[in-house]
Amino acid sequence: MTDLAPKPTIVIVHGAWTDASSFTAVQQTLTQHGYAVLEFANPLRSLSGDTDYLAAFLHQRTSGPVVLVGHSYGGALIGAAAVSEPRVRALVYVNAFVPAEGESLLDLLNSAGPVDPTQLFDMVAYPGAPEGDLDLYIQRGPFEPAFATGLSAEEQDAFYAKQRPITFSAVGAPAAAEQGWQTVPSWYVAGSRDGSIPLPLQLQMADRAGSAVTQLETGHLSMVTHPYEVAAVIITAATSGNLA
Repeated sequence: MTDLAPKPTIVIVHGAWTDASSFTAVQQTLTQHGYAVLEFANPLRSLSGDTDYLAAFLHQRTSGPVVLVGHSYGGALIGAAAVSEPRVRALVYVNAFVPAEGESLLDLLNSAGPVDPTQLFDMVAYPGAPEGDLDLYIQRGPFEPAFATGLSAEEQDAFYAKQRPITFSAVGAPAAAEQGWQTVPSWYVAGSRDGSIPLPLQLQMADRAGSAVTQLETGHLSMVTHPYEVAAVIITAATSGNLA
């Protein structure tokens, strides 16, 4: 990237059971380095609907080159939304799902070992839900080992109290045929202590996507425990090649 080329806009897509505030330290670091940062309010309602929402956000709130950053479920959104937005020049996956055509998040998790949602989630009916659909909240027992590994007790309490649910249908929906990682350069931050997405599955998805991998000794919320390392990977993606 030449000195005259504009810096890309960084669009951050948070995952389930949290919100954009989980990227606060990352956002502040990127802003200090001169990047415009937008944090997408992920609806967490349906894979296709959330992807369309992100695509509309990109079309209307950004101009020039874009780097998309996705955490966990957000990874499934950035890969799909990048297909409809040619200005997306790099994808950064942070402890994220990178599905291929037809794969759901549950499919990917079950490929690493059987998952029993009833042992992980409190399931809550919500108004207007399609038949059989429910909101998922992580139960208190598995919250730390599955989601909040490496956080202080105070941070764990805060994240548990404010968790935003995702629908069961969203984690069970198949991914679209086209994915941005098939043509767009990508980077992957993998957490070796991640209790939500096992490290071998993270590395398998990253390898399939051809992502440059940075492995950190951290749990699922690497952007909280290692914000400067995560920001450094995003900056590397933003400065690699010609993003103008």
